[in-house]
Amino acid sequence: MSDDAYKALRTDPHLGTVVEDHGPVTLDAAADPFERLVVSIVNQQLSTTAAATIRDRLFDRVEVTPAGILAADEDVLRDCGLSGQKVGYVRNVAEAFQDGLSAESLRAMDDGDVIDALTEIRGVGVWTAKMFLIFVLAREDVFPVEDLGIRRGMERVLDVEADSLSRGEMVDHAETWTPYRSYASLYLWRAVD
Repeated sequence: MSDDAYKALRTDPHLGTVVEDHGPVTLDAAADPFERLVVSIVNQQLSTTAAATIRDRLFDRVEVTPAGILAADEDVLRDCGLSGQKVGYVRNVAEAFQDGLSAESLRAMDDGDVIDALTEIRGVGVWTAKMFLIFVLAREDVFPVEDLGIRRGMERVLDVEADSLSRGEMVDHAETWTPYRSYASLYLWRAVD
């Protein structure tokens, strides 16, 4: 985290206390974007514990590469804990990477183009694409308002009743954290941990 990002967020009237409590945070680019995208799909709509169990089984039983996922028997993927729908989704991601999508091409794109490229893959939505921008490409200015934890964090730091702010109002408020909205998001998650 740059000193500029830390100073800007630390002096924010709403987020500053959380920043002070947790200190500087970092965004680290992932070494293997394909693997991380598969993990994001595994994590969709699951508790942390359930997702970790499925992830561990998947990584123990299957080579988590495009070729490895495509070569794996569907029963093996399902035995890892993936639903039939998620088996299709991880295979869609594997096919996209095998057909030319790559870490290099994604890193060269701007944020909007990354979201567009990823959401063309069946099973990858805007939330997953934004998580990819933050946790895989380490982009500093992404605000994933689609995430429930982000919305609850906004309510907490703004000290408002649950569901009293629209997503649009949250996005508008988050503009005050530009160009460090990814860091602000990390703090919002910590505000509700």
